[in-house]
Amino acid sequence: MRRDGAANREKVLLAAEHVFAEKGAAASTEEVAQRAGVSIATVFRNFATKQDLIEATACRYLEKLTAQALALADSRDPGKAFASLMRTLAAAGPVKMTLLDLLPPHDDDGQGLSRPVTEAADAFRAALDGALHRAQAAGAARPDVTGDDVSLLLRALAHATDLSEGEALDRAVGIVLDGLGVPR
Repeated sequence: MRRDGAANREKVLLAAEHVFAEKGAAASTEEVAQRAGVSIATVFRNFATKQDLIEATACRYLEKLTAQALALADSRDPGKAFASLMRTLAAAGPVKMTLLDLLPPHDDDGQGLSRPVTEAADAFRAALDGALHRAQAAGAARPDVTGDDVSLLLRALAHATDLSEGEALDRAVGIVLDGLGVPR
């Protein structure tokens, strides 16, 4: 792909992230093109269907969260790193849940999801589990907490959070961290 084509693709994905987060399934590819500052033809040259665009946007967003999780996990203080990761993921949760809700329904085996989405979700989950295990090994998180527990709590925060509720979200994350035995 040429450099300008790659730059346009990135603009489209970034715009799609915002448009889908704001409007959900009602978002149109025309709105994405307008926000990205490209033509609708550019959108469809990169993504044959709206569903392809949604999947690519979800993958990109999960990859971004995974990179953040891995960067934080390299911290010298696993407890602080995990607390920071929880705050980051709680704030990102509404966008992540909106994008994932736009994907086709799937069963517990991930059937219905494309391989790239499944791989991105698995990598994200592995990074989250790794950060939790490091915090537990350092005595900075309860040893009985599982990755499933953390995922459930993050999903609950995401569904209960409005993006404008910064102070309320901070308090809620603090309560969750207390329950997980993670120092703030």
